[in-house]
Amino acid sequence: MARVQLRFSPIIPTIASFLLAALWGLSVFAGWGLAAFCSGDEAAAACSRRLDLVSTVSGLFAALAACCTAAAWLLPWARQDRRTFAGLMAAGVVAWIAAEGVLFVGGMMSR
Repeated sequence: MARVQLRFSPIIPTIASFLLAALWGLSVFAGWGLAAFCSGDEAAAACSRRLDLVSTVSGLFAALAACCTAAAWLLPWARQDRRTFAGLMAAGVVAWIAAEGVLFVGGMMSR
């Protein structure tokens, strides 16, 4: 029985990482998070402080994601081995999703 190997272009997870990074960056630095979670009757200063804490925790996952993505492209041994490259890129995408999830759940809880 023949094994089926699915091969994908390395640009697909790279673009996914960049899009998730852009979404996270706009949510944290461009005020999208404040507009989404701190618009209401409660004091804006208190909500902003709570969202800053959530953004810091989310930033830890974002830093991990950026390191995994950069390592996949910059380390020669990672680029030469398909499994290592795919593992690092998958870890980066999962970390970006975790960063977005922490930001969303934390934002909902800070309301």
